[in-house]
Amino acid sequence: MSMASGFCEDCSRLLKEFTVQLRKVCREFQQKIMEVFRELSQCTCFRNTPDRNLLRTRMQEFPFQHQLYDNETLLNPGSLQALSRLATSENTDLQMSAAMYYLHLSHHLKSPLPDAFMEPVMALLLSTDLDVQKTISLSLVNLLVKNNVCKELVIEMGMLVPILEMFQSGDATAQSHLCACVTMLSSSESNREAVKVDGIMPLLALAKSYNPQVQQNATWALLHLTQSDWSTRILCQAGAIPVLILLLQSSDSEVQFYSCTALCNIAAVQKHHPKLLSIGGHFLSKSLLTLMSSSVQKNSTQACRCLKTLSKNVLFQEQLMELDCVLPLKALLKTSSPVWTESAITLLSALSAHPPTNFQDVLINEGLLDEIGLLLHHHTSSSVFITHSCKIITKLCSSSMGQQAVMESLCLSGLLRALLSPSLSDDTVLHVTSCLHHLTTWDPSKSNMSLAITSEQVSRLVKLSGQIQNPRLSYNSAAIISKLEMNEEMVHLLRPHYTNIVEYLSVFLHNTDVKFQQLGIATIFNLKKDGDFSSLLANSEVEAQLWKVHAQTEETRRLLQMIQPLSPSSLNP
Repeated sequence: MSMASGFCEDCSRLLKEFTVQLRKVCREFQQKIMEVFRELSQCTCFRNTPDRNLLRTRMQEFPFQHQLYDNETLLNPGSLQALSRLATSENTDLQMSAAMYYLHLSHHLKSPLPDAFMEPVMALLLSTDLDVQKTISLSLVNLLVKNNVCKELVIEMGMLVPILEMFQSGDATAQSHLCACVTMLSSSESNREAVKVDGIMPLLALAKSYNPQVQQNATWALLHLTQSDWSTRILCQAGAIPVLILLLQSSDSEVQFYSCTALCNIAAVQKHHPKLLSIGGHFLSKSLLTLMSSSVQKNSTQACRCLKTLSKNVLFQEQLMELDCVLPLKALLKTSSPVWTESAITLLSALSAHPPTNFQDVLINEGLLDEIGLLLHHHTSSSVFITHSCKIITKLCSSSMGQQAVMESLCLSGLLRALLSPSLSDDTVLHVTSCLHHLTTWDPSKSNMSLAITSEQVSRLVKLSGQIQNPRLSYNSAAIISKLEMNEEMVHLLRPHYTNIVEYLSVFLHNTDVKFQQLGIATIFNLKKDGDFSSLLANSEVEAQLWKVHAQTEETRRLLQMIQPLSPSSLNP
C-alpha cells in the first residue's frame, strides 16, 4: 500500500505498521465474505430483490477482482444503490455486509472514491452495532491513508462526531481508528479548526472525566495524537497541555504514564516549551519531580526522560533550582533500584551540562560528588551510571571548588575501580579514561592518582594503551600513564610492563598524527627517570624512531624559519 506523501518518519512508520495489520484483517474478512453472502442468499429478505442479485454477482466477481480490482466493477451505480439500501437497513447483518464491501473497496481501490459513496459510510458510522462501526471506520482510515477520500468532505459530513461517540465504547480497536482518523485529518490545514472542535476538544473533556476508565482511554488517545507533528500542534492550540499536566497528579498509574509520555513528546519540540513552563507555581516541574519518585518504575523513568528533555531550557533550570531539585535526586541515587538510580544520574548529568551560572556550585555544595564517589564503588557494572558519573565529574571539576570536592571524595578511587569491571563496553571505558585523563591535568589530583593506583589498574591501563584499533581509548590510557609520578612505588608497578609500553610507544612514534608522537615523547621523558627503562630504550627501534621524529621536527623548524617574516596575523586574517 502506498503511503501519502508529506508524513514525518514516525507517522510513516506507524502507518506502515497499520497497513500490515490492515492487510491481515482484510485477508480474514475476505475469507468470511463468501460465507456471509452465502447465508444472505438463503434469506427471503433478498431472494427476489435487485440488491440481492447485484450483491450475489459482486461476490461471484470477487475471485476475478483479486487479479483486476477494476474500478468500474467496484464503483458502478448499481453497487452504490445496493450499498445505500444495506447501510440504511435495520438489520445489522446487512449493515455488516455493506461495511465489509467498503473494507474490500478501501483495500483495492486505485482512484479517488466518488463523493456519492460517502453517504453510506456516514450511515454505517451511525449504526448501533459496534462491529459495523469498527469495520467501516477501518475502511475510512484505509481510504484516508491512500488519499482516496477528500479530507475536507469527511469533516463537512460530520464523521468525527459518530467516531468520537464510538470511542466512548472503550473498545481498543475503535479508539485506534479514532486516533488514526484525527491524525490524518489534521494534516490538512483547512481541517484543523474542525478537527480541534469536533475531535480533540471532546477528547480533552473526556480526559477530565470522573470515570477512571473513560479518563484512561481518553488520555491514551491524546498520547497517540502527540506522535504526529500536525495533531500535536492542534492539541497544544486546543489547550491540551494544562490538562495533561493535571493528569500527572492522577491516582491511576496508567493515566500518569500516558500523560507523562504525551508531555515528553510535546517537550521534544522546543517551540512548545513556553506553554509547558507557563503553568503557574512551577506545576509541571513539581509534578515531574514527584513522579520521578513513583513506585511504578516506568512512570519514574518517563518522568526523568521528560525532565531531561526540558533540562536544556534555562527557565526550566531556574525552576528546578528554586524547587531544590538536587535533594530528591540524591535520594533516588541512594535507592536500591537501578532504574531510579540511572534515571537520577542521567538527569543530573544533563543539568550539569547546561547549568545556570551558579548551578554547578549548588551541585557541589549539596555533596553530589561525595554521593557519586560512594556509588561508583557499588555500581561498577552499570554503564549508564558510570558514563554519566564521568560526565558530571568532568564538568564539576572545571572550578577550583569542584577540584577540591573531587579530591575529598571517593570519585578518583571509584573511577580507578571501574577500570577493572569486566562487563563495561569500550565506550564506557572510554568515558572513564577520558575523565581520569582530565583529572591528571592538575597536580593535586595527579599526585593522588599516583598514590591510589594499584598494580591491577596499571596493568589494565597498559593493556588499553595497546588497543591501537581504538585510538581514543589508547590515547587516553597512555596519557594517564605518562602523567604518573615516578616515585619508588610507581617504578615498582610499571617495571613489569616496560616491554609492552615500548611496543605501543613505537606505534605512537610511527603515527602520522602529531598528537600521538607528542604523547610518545612525553611518556619516554617521564619513564626515563627510571634507569631500567633508559637501558631498555638504548639502541632500540623506539630510540631510532625517536631520532627520525627529531630530524623531521628540525626540518619542519628550518622550513618555518624560511617564512619567519610572516606574522600570525597575516596567516589568520
